[in-house]
Amino acid sequence: MIYIENIYAQEVLDSRGNPTIKATVILSDGTIESAIVPSGASTGKREALELRDGDKSRYLGKGVLKACENIDTTISQALIGATPFDQNHIDSLLKSLDGTDNYSNLGANAVLGVSMAIARSGASSLNIPLYRYIGGANALTIPVPMLNIINGGSHADNTVDFQEYMIMPLGFDTFKDALRASAEVYQHLKKILNESSHITSIGDEGGFAPNLKNNVEPIELILKAIQKAGYKPGTDISLALDVASSEFSEENGIYHLKGENRKLTSHELVSYYEDMVRQYPIVSIEDGLSEDDWEGWKYLTEKLGNKIQLVGDDLFVTNKTILKHGIEQNIANAVLIKPNQIGTVSESMQTVSLAQRNNYKCVMSHRSGESEDSFIADFAVALNTGEIKTGSTARSERIAKYNRLLQIESEIAHTQYLGRELFKNNS
Repeated sequence: MIYIENIYAQEVLDSRGNPTIKATVILSDGTIESAIVPSGASTGKREALELRDGDKSRYLGKGVLKACENIDTTISQALIGATPFDQNHIDSLLKSLDGTDNYSNLGANAVLGVSMAIARSGASSLNIPLYRYIGGANALTIPVPMLNIINGGSHADNTVDFQEYMIMPLGFDTFKDALRASAEVYQHLKKILNESSHITSIGDEGGFAPNLKNNVEPIELILKAIQKAGYKPGTDISLALDVASSEFSEENGIYHLKGENRKLTSHELVSYYEDMVRQYPIVSIEDGLSEDDWEGWKYLTEKLGNKIQLVGDDLFVTNKTILKHGIEQNIANAVLIKPNQIGTVSESMQTVSLAQRNNYKCVMSHRSGESEDSFIADFAVALNTGEIKTGSTARSERIAKYNRLLQIESEIAHTQYLGRELFKNNS
């Protein structure tokens, strides 16, 4: 019988230069596999706990030595000798070992690193791709990419309030063609920004971070870039927004758009979105209202839920209990899946399963602090999420996921790329 022989951790750096965890699993058959844990900047307050050392003399207090120690001692001791092929059992053990709802003892970063590394080691030991190991024969759908090509909010140091302006190449039959078109749009956008004397520095996720006059101007620039690249907005390539409104909501329920010097109520902000959706080919809005504004979310869903995708990120934090409440309240119609929000591979899968059973769409997602690890590319295919957010066509930690999806597409004989059909039920 093949069993876990050793587990250990290392403090490495993420794409923002902050420490994170690399967990390594060694199996008795000689298999050695690792996983690197991402970290977010715009985080929901109900996310599982990311354990940091708090020692200001190291990495400004962001070290993860304690979380690494938890892997080297408590977690390793509990899992050595266990089979790597029962992911749910492994993850249940990790949950019990921590003993809290949010992994505040061991750290969700420690637990997730081990959970991913064990899944990867199981696949490697059996000599099958990770997406096939997790998803089985039904893992066929290459996700539509949501490419963040203009950054704002917490992802950039500029005057744009909304966090992400994304393109979705829905009008293509293959991921390869969709990615090529997206890369062309990105390069044309850079030229347009240069010609308009805007800066072309990039934010955490590889999108450009210019100072613009309002939150609509990025849309106009992107539409121009789509057309310059030879594509048709709304047919070949549509738009998506991650507003991350919790970042600019105030305690009195008011949303302060500092870039436009405006303060809006929930209903006024929803009207703002309605105008944008009428005017532009926007097919998805993420975190349109704050994680605490459930009444506002109900109103947003009533107004736009039958027209576009409404994604809960900070709202649901990949937590099946919170998502269940949202489903019961008819709030949003899609959920963002970030494994480090919830703690383990199995818990992420459970949230996806709940969403899919209730006709909520799922979007696999990176974090702003990423690495060369491409686990989520396989995970998206394994779970047939149909969509993936993993940044622009810049920065190697983002490209790693796209290149992995290109490889997966070439391995799957009959690719089921969703293309134009993705949003047919909401049109």
